[in-house]
Amino acid sequence: MTAIVEELDPDRRDVELPTDDAPARRPRRDIRGTGRSRRPSGYAKRTPGDWVVLVVAIVLGFFIAVPFLLILINSFKSPTDYNTSGPLTLPTEFYFDGIVAFWERVDFPEKLWNSVFISGLVAVFAVLISMFNAFALGIGRVKGRLWIVVVILLANMLPQEVLLYPLYFMFKQVGLYDSQWAVIIIFTVIQSAFGTYLLASVYSTFPRELLEAASLDGASRWQILWRVVFPISRPTLSVLLIFFFIWTWNEFLIPLTFLVSNATQTVPVAITVLQGDRLMDVTTTSASALLGLIPTLVFFLIFQRTLTRGITAGAVK
Repeated sequence: MTAIVEELDPDRRDVELPTDDAPARRPRRDIRGTGRSRRPSGYAKRTPGDWVVLVVAIVLGFFIAVPFLLILINSFKSPTDYNTSGPLTLPTEFYFDGIVAFWERVDFPEKLWNSVFISGLVAVFAVLISMFNAFALGIGRVKGRLWIVVVILLANMLPQEVLLYPLYFMFKQVGLYDSQWAVIIIFTVIQSAFGTYLLASVYSTFPRELLEAASLDGASRWQILWRVVFPISRPTLSVLLIFFFIWTWNEFLIPLTFLVSNATQTVPVAITVLQGDRLMDVTTTSASALLGLIPTLVFFLIFQRTLTRGITAGAVK
């Protein structure tokens, strides 16, 4: 082997070749700066500003978690235990009568279905209408696009108290008062106004090359919407769907005004049944708040990854 090396390169006679007794050594590769190192340079160093942000985030998280912890603790306390030890101590024994009382008193499964039905339809309808409006404003470039977006934004900024009497009079005339469809129509319009404003800004920056390529291939506007625009904007639409569902679920004033009968009420409206003019059962109210919180929490946990992907979509090119 040494002779072969000398014939190939006489100047490199000092090359050490591996023998059968000694295994060949693999050359070390410098992975610094290649992105393969386990801990890049400066990874463990934190600036004082980073520590301040971390402390502020922990403090804010604590204050956000405190109300939920109080609801959880007081939901399993008896009225006697609450009056004796106060709201900040752990229960001496688990008390489930408050949850059972609320469940049976308001027929919680029926109220749960009403909230799911209204919030689900509002979320789906609002996302579809927002997508159609934004496609016309952001991609179709209709005349007066800027003024239409401004009017939609101003309408979305109106407080709900201003809309109560005109909406009450209108739905009384058409026979939809005390109907779930009245609340569905109202919140679909309200949520789609915000969705249109947001999606119109997104669609206005849509790549024109894709639209032109689809048009040259013979695609109609309907096909461009469903085969090009919709798949690309699906993460953003998923985020809007989740937000619309949660926002509609937590609404109280309009459902309280338009859903009078017990069979059509939602969970937030049903919770107010427990509150009287001079007396309020704190433990039962906490139990009702816990039961009203669990469905939205489960919904958020199920679609958490969808929400994260939708928010971060387009952040990395």
